Amino acid sequence: MYFGKFVSCFLFDPDQKTLCRLILGLSVPYHHNSWQASLGLSEFGVMLLSALLTSVGINLGLCFLFFTLYSILRKQPSNVTVYGPRLVKKDGKSQQSNEFNLERLLPTAGWVKRALEPTNDEILSNLGLDALVFIRVFVFSIRVFSFASVVGIFILLPVNYMGTEFEEFFDLPKKSMDNFSISNVNDGSNKLWIHFCAIYIFTAVVCSLLYYEHKYILTKRIAHLYSSKPQPQEFTVLVSGVPLVSGNSISETVENFFREYHSSSYLSHIVVHRTDKLKVLMNDAEKLYKKLTRVKSGSISRQKSRRGGFLGMFGNNVDVVDHYQKKLDKLEDDMRLKQSLLAGEEVPAAFVSFRTRHGAAIATNIQQGIDPTQWLTEAAPEPEDVHWPFFTASFVRRWISNVVVLVAFVALLILYIVPVVLVQGLANLHQLETWFPFLKGILNMKIVSQVITGYLPSLIFQLFLLIVPPIMLLLSSMQGFISHSQIEKSACIKLLIFTVWNSFFANVLSGSALYRVNVFLEPKTIPRVLAAAVPAQASFFVSYVVTSGWTGLSSEILRLVPLLWSFITKLFGKEDDKEFEVPSTPFCQEIPRILFFGLLGITYFFLSPLILPFLLVYYCLGYIIYRNQLLNVYAAKYETGGKFWPIVHSYTIFSLVLMHIIAVGLFGLKELPVASSLTIPLPVLTVLFSIYCQRRFLPNFKSYPTQCLVNKDKADEREQNMSEFYSELVVAYRDPALSASQDSRDISP
Repeated sequence: MYFGKFVSCFLFDPDQKTLCRLILGLSVPYHHNSWQASLGLSEFGVMLLSALLTSVGINLGLCFLFFTLYSILRKQPSNVTVYGPRLVKKDGKSQQSNEFNLERLLPTAGWVKRALEPTNDEILSNLGLDALVFIRVFVFSIRVFSFASVVGIFILLPVNYMGTEFEEFFDLPKKSMDNFSISNVNDGSNKLWIHFCAIYIFTAVVCSLLYYEHKYILTKRIAHLYSSKPQPQEFTVLVSGVPLVSGNSISETVENFFREYHSSSYLSHIVVHRTDKLKVLMNDAEKLYKKLTRVKSGSISRQKSRRGGFLGMFGNNVDVVDHYQKKLDKLEDDMRLKQSLLAGEEVPAAFVSFRTRHGAAIATNIQQGIDPTQWLTEAAPEPEDVHWPFFTASFVRRWISNVVVLVAFVALLILYIVPVVLVQGLANLHQLETWFPFLKGILNMKIVSQVITGYLPSLIFQLFLLIVPPIMLLLSSMQGFISHSQIEKSACIKLLIFTVWNSFFANVLSGSALYRVNVFLEPKTIPRVLAAAVPAQASFFVSYVVTSGWTGLSSEILRLVPLLWSFITKLFGKEDDKEFEVPSTPFCQEIPRILFFGLLGITYFFLSPLILPFLLVYYCLGYIIYRNQLLNVYAAKYETGGKFWPIVHSYTIFSLVLMHIIAVGLFGLKELPVASSLTIPLPVLTVLFSIYCQRRFLPNFKSYPTQCLVNKDKADEREQNMSEFYSELVVAYRDPALSASQDSRDISP
């Protein structure tokens, strides 16, 4: 009841904020400086440096514990499928010597050296361009925050600490985090010009590094094309909107069209069929086959007989093996019958293959028919990347799904504010004492208060965030994308938007003034409100970086959930080698997290530079850990050719512009109007730089230039095995359901 009143007052009645807090029995916040007081803003639960050190100590201990456990557990032969599944799949070595070795029980750091040994070219050739781009995001961030840390710690931090008056460096643990932020600098002080210069220099450095990385990744993208073997997606185009011609099937219409207008390069085509019902039968048969195999091999305990009626409780006793075998035979008969009926269920779409990459590129980028709604072409994804349910849904169904996804996404953005408000309440000891008066004695203990304000809020917030990526993947899968990689890219963008809003703006505005969300309807007030609200949450985000960043990375390398699952399966049953699967590289989940920490670092670069060294440690750890994971654990399920990098570029530009907007408002609040006016051109110049980069680099990320395609085609002409590749290309895009159903007779054990 109290929480409902609190949120109602806090959200919908901004002018009565203080009155609402008095009615609910909450303490009225103290406005610790004039420029926050002018907007009615304040800090809720100011963190002392000692609380931050407590959080750092806890997370350092956890990191050390996780690294120690990993260095021991990875040496155990029974854990090879947990800490080296990629190597097991690649080399086929699932077992090691079981002889006792004392060295296996001693922690070592040899895995760090092995993770750092491969060069970028080796990563490109062995792991692919997407893995290299993922690593280069860490390299770019390390370079940015190495420079930022030097400027922030050795220049801006001393200026902030001695901003109001000369502060002695004694009893630092009792100092508030505000003493190290720009809030500690007097209004109108000339020291603020140091921050002004730092913003300009930092922006120039970030843009220079961004340009360099863009150019480097583009070079590697072209080099990857030249060095790789011919791939089916390079020669294939997806054609949709095939018109219906009287007397001709879809297949005949496609063949006639491309033989007429692409006679020199056309090779073959495969028409798409509706196979959703067949796939349901296949999934049921696969599950039943695995169960029957385990029963026969004795991997699971079974009864010799069971009743054949409803739920196994009624009817005559039947042998379990015979029961499952008859069900499997019936499913196989249904699959064969369904396959025979598929010839009449063609979809007006086809995968069309060409003899050259250049021919496929021409078909992709040129309108094929007079009617622009017919003969639509797009580059085909990899055969393993095709999302076959895309062809089952009609255009109207996909359109409705997009509307539903948009509404659900917006609703999720709004509803997620509730746990954010709860998390911010945990950081305020006065609110906790009001909500839980029986805990007042415990909350007054020094160590408890430090753990709660410095560790607990960011930990609980991180737990709430764990459920978000699966939801975003589910929403994106409903939008009708042709490939799994497009689904993951869409989910990645949704997760970025969600993270910016709920992990940054909602935290900032709920911790300082959630009732002022409506200022976004008045653009002129945005810089002023953000400039007052963002510095107030510096302590929370510093703690968040340590808790979510450091401990999150160390838990990534420990792989606790797969480790426990492996232990349980070995404890209660034998492992089935056929069910072993290498986990896919989590680009969708990890790239938004990495970029969000970058946004925090860029935003708080001049506001609270104390966050910078913690971010630098995070990126250094991430660089080592994810190189290790990519080499040993993850395997790419698809290759996008580095197309995640434009997302990184756009998000970095957004972070810079957000920093500029906050700087404009902050210099105005700090009574330095000249600096505020001189900062206005900076976001404009940054956006112009982004536009230039998009025109300079982005076209080459969408498609390869003719020069590269023709050169690669000429090189292929000298290859001896191209005829073999063409024969494989003809059937590369055959629906797996059709291919598998033809071999269904081999399912029977």
